[in-house]
Amino acid sequence: MSGTTLADWLRAQDDDALVALLRARPDLATPPPADMSVLATRVGTRASIARACEDLDTFTLAVLEGLVVQGADAEPVALATLAGLLGPDVKPKPLRQAVARLRSLALAWGDDELSVPPVTREAFGSFPGGLGRGTGQTYDLSGLSEGEERVLRKLAAGPPIGDTKDASRVVPLEKAETPVQRLLARGLLLRRDPGTVELPREIAFDLRGARPLGPIQVTEPRPKTTVLQQSSIDATGGGEALELVRHVENLIASWSAEPPPVLRTGGLGVRELRKAAKDLNVDEQRAALLIELVVGADLAANTEAAEPEWVPTTKADVWLAATAEVRWATVAHAWLELPRLPALVGRRDEKDRLFTPLTDEIRRVQAPRDRRWVLETLAAFPKGTTITNPADLAALLGWRAPRRGGRQRDELVRWTVEEGTAVGVLALGGITSAGRVLLDEGPGHAAKTLGEALPALLDHVLVQADLTVVAPGRLEPDLADEMALVADVESAGSATVYRIGEATVRRALDSGRTADDLHELFKTRSRTPVPQSLTYLIDDAARRHGRLRGGAAGSFLRCDDQVLVSEVLAHPEATRLELRRIAPTVLVSPLPLADVLDGLRSAGFSPAAEGPDGQVLDLRPGGRRTTPRQRSARKPASPAVLAEERLGEFVRLVRAGDRAAATPRGERIAVPGHLGAGPSATLSLLQQAARARRRVLVGFVDSHGTAAQRVIEPHVVGGGVLEGYDHSYGEVLRFPLHRVTSAALVDDEA
Repeated sequence: MSGTTLADWLRAQDDDALVALLRARPDLATPPPADMSVLATRVGTRASIARACEDLDTFTLAVLEGLVVQGADAEPVALATLAGLLGPDVKPKPLRQAVARLRSLALAWGDDELSVPPVTREAFGSFPGGLGRGTGQTYDLSGLSEGEERVLRKLAAGPPIGDTKDASRVVPLEKAETPVQRLLARGLLLRRDPGTVELPREIAFDLRGARPLGPIQVTEPRPKTTVLQQSSIDATGGGEALELVRHVENLIASWSAEPPPVLRTGGLGVRELRKAAKDLNVDEQRAALLIELVVGADLAANTEAAEPEWVPTTKADVWLAATAEVRWATVAHAWLELPRLPALVGRRDEKDRLFTPLTDEIRRVQAPRDRRWVLETLAAFPKGTTITNPADLAALLGWRAPRRGGRQRDELVRWTVEEGTAVGVLALGGITSAGRVLLDEGPGHAAKTLGEALPALLDHVLVQADLTVVAPGRLEPDLADEMALVADVESAGSATVYRIGEATVRRALDSGRTADDLHELFKTRSRTPVPQSLTYLIDDAARRHGRLRGGAAGSFLRCDDQVLVSEVLAHPEATRLELRRIAPTVLVSPLPLADVLDGLRSAGFSPAAEGPDGQVLDLRPGGRRTTPRQRSARKPASPAVLAEERLGEFVRLVRAGDRAAATPRGERIAVPGHLGAGPSATLSLLQQAARARRRVLVGFVDSHGTAAQRVIEPHVVGGGVLEGYDHSYGEVLRFPLHRVTSAALVDDEA
């Protein structure tokens, strides 16, 4: 390739431009390049160019493709030539901006004439621009039949090759019977093999007219947006956040009581998914998302036992004790960083296998990056801006980065919007304030922001005559706990409706509450009069509750009413429970107390457990727990972005390596001994240079295992260390002697 080489062009750039290049393409700096030639080599590698192209917008990518079509990978292409290829729709200003973008990424270099790395052609497939090979000939397209013109225009639109049996042999024009045979006979099609023809590039240019690369969308599409009050978005998102927290609480409670089994292949079975959806009163897609979030947040894990189960971890207890906003932030952050696609659950792969929750098949390393990409795009709009149609957002992102997201890009956008709305990061098509803070500052600050958006905690409820209790907002934690104990949630939302029944009152009594405690709760916390039916219900349940007292014998039952004891013994359930009388008022059983009490309750009795002091004992199971799983360090989906200071340091190292490579040298000694004069000779040469104050070109291997060279003036040689001053680097450098691979005196006459 004639013209300036990429390495020379990079050398001519200032330090700020090189730092910007390493920041935009962090893979170039890992490990730090030894000199500019190494950097230029990395810039032109296939994988690095493909990764850089993922961040190019549609127009800039078209400009790069135009350079490839014009052969900029072999010879420099003039800007004017490139402008003519792109067509009349492309104005000078956007073209200059696109070229500047390509230069900043080192995907193109040069001023008035541009070059691209040779492997760039591979980034656009076999036919860049949908064009075939050029022949350098001029073609006459006059006198074409309708069928012949239709074939040429179809191939001109791309791809330029077509499969046809008419290419099996080339016949003279007078014997041609089909449009393809006539085109082959006239030389307007090229025969690639017996079943394939190709359209020459020159003919495609003629047929495409003023737009040789076809229509090019220069500017990004404008999605239809609506401006709402940010407070409305935050309020709606806050409601979804509380609903998310409630569902996660219920899932933890459900798995504490009945942990689902782990499939042999890993993951959760379809039956268990349906059960979770039924228990939570949500659809299966929502249940799958909740399951993925609970495990992703490490609130539940695989026990990895002989018969493994999905069991809540000890972290779940810490999570349950936190405030609602902290609980939401934990789960929302887990969703943001989740390397999986929960939306795939319920779909089938290419082999018609069903995707189920928690399986490796729905793991996608790039998912967190793509999720942030969608959310950051929404966050870039002014506050209160919403995009109600995800298709508009997908079109915008498709223009900004057409090579990112793969075949499922549009679906990924829709899935992210749906999941983000369910998590409470998005609402009404816009990003919430808490979601914006979660992206920029993390879960701690996001929890605080959500807390400010949520309505104030309420210290009261509204008891209705039909034994329902309405919580018109978010309850104080202690009141919420009391209501969860004495009533069941009937419906949730901005206002929660609880239902009180005999079973729920008995549950409260089983926990140690008395009838007076429950009367006092509703008397002091209800803003409406307590209905007489509720008072009767509590008193009636309390009157029968605890008349039977159980202890451990296995277990025992005692009751002052001998008639009731006899009634228990006469019941068929007594045989199954192996009850026997040991005193007129005492029964014992070898079974655990909890089993005996459950059996009597199913038979219609209302026993209560008692402790050694005779007080009511709460035997409700606390739920199973397992230890949190050790999170293995995940490989980042893309190279980590280095700090600005580190990038500046790398640029200085590259320039120092360049100067070292260009330094004339005299006698050279290499190590180890079997390759040269040996370590002792190297040490002698370095000591000699230190005494004579001569500069030395030192070759060494750095801590990253990368070979590098520096020109230094040795000061100290010994104790396993070489210390000297690097005039070009402007600092005193220290090298472990065991890392030195070669040493050569610098020719002072140069």
